[in-house]
Amino acid sequence: MLITSAITQFGIAQELDFSKVQQWHHQLEDVMEIIDTTELKAKLAEAETQHRENPSELSSVRLGLIHHETALNLSFLSKTSHKGYAQKSYEQLSKLYNSSSTNHALLPYIAAYRASALALMAGETRKLKLLGEAFVLFQEATDKYSHLSYLPEFLRGSVAENLPWFFFSKRKFAKQDFQSIISKQAKQPDFANWKIMSFTFWAWAKQHPSKRDRSQALKYLEKAIALDPQYKAGREKAEALKKAYLR
Repeated sequence: MLITSAITQFGIAQELDFSKVQQWHHQLEDVMEIIDTTELKAKLAEAETQHRENPSELSSVRLGLIHHETALNLSFLSKTSHKGYAQKSYEQLSKLYNSSSTNHALLPYIAAYRASALALMAGETRKLKLLGEAFVLFQEATDKYSHLSYLPEFLRGSVAENLPWFFFSKRKFAKQDFQSIISKQAKQPDFANWKIMSFTFWAWAKQHPSKRDRSQALKYLEKAIALDPQYKAGREKAEALKKAYLR
């Protein structure tokens, strides 16, 4: 059964193309990568109301994504009272991922965020087994969908870069994934939007602190800053890292 399901999923991935996946992006991007907590709380309330009043496939995906962002920014990192949202996200997205009726073009979003939600659950519960399972899901998402979407590599790299040093077998993905996104963006300028590239250029520079890479790191930090004039993405962190590298 599992083998049959895996074959089916890979077949679906082969049928998709970038344009089909990208068509959904503008309907989902407002609930992805939100760093302003006031905006996040407003989007959470909005998404929950929309899903309650109109439980469509799109509202279900949006709810899963905003629950992930809530777990990341209002629970996992800031340690506020918003607990349990990682599990809510994982369960919501797992239902969609495992449903035969889910629109195939939504699977790259669902698969990547599902893996990241499980990684956040591992962080909340301190269960290393869940972290290992999350990276298995990340690998599946990357194998199937990284040619169609930046999300599998971006989210895996974001998790990997925040792991303690002794997770070196997983931390390696940070360098690998952010470089992969930059390379794909160079070949296909609409592969990722300005917000993602701002974060990505900053993350690449952070992962390459050696003097050997300093020149390239500073160039990427300048790009991260230029792409984010209103401080909605990686600019603040990029400016701080630039100052540190120029000392």
